[in-house]
Amino acid sequence: MTERAGIGNKLKADAALSVHADGTSASGHGFHIIAPKAIERNAGMAPASRELGTAIRDAYTEGTGIPYSNYLGEKGMDFRDDLGGLNMSTVPKVFIECGNMRNQGDAAKMKDSRFRERIAVSIAQGFEKYFA
Repeated sequence: MTERAGIGNKLKADAALSVHADGTSASGHGFHIIAPKAIERNAGMAPASRELGTAIRDAYTEGTGIPYSNYLGEKGMDFRDDLGGLNMSTVPKVFIECGNMRNQGDAAKMKDSRFRERIAVSIAQGFEKYFA
C-alpha cells in the first residue's frame, strides 16, 4: 500500500485509479467506486477524489451497462477511511470494483476480452470527463 500510494505521490500524478474485481457472495452483483473519506492526512485530495469517482462511475455505467452494486455503497459510491491506498495518497485517487468475480453474470462479462475493452474505454472516458 505504501509503495503504490507513494508512486503517484512521488510522480505528482494528476489522479490515480486502482482497478479491482470484488469477491463478495455470489448473490452480489454490480460495480462500485470506493473514494476516500477525508481524514487529516488526505483531506486536501478527498474532494477531488469524490469528483474523480463520480466521473468514472458515470462513464462506467454508461459504457458498460453494469448496474451499481446491490451489496455495498449508494448509487455506485462507497466512502471509506480505512484503506491505506486512499489514506496515504496525496493526489486524487479512487478504487473501482468492476464487478463481482463470484457472481456468474459479472464474471462472464469480465472474462470476455471484448467486454474488458468496453471497461477500459469507459474508465478512460471517466478520466476525460474528470480532466475536462
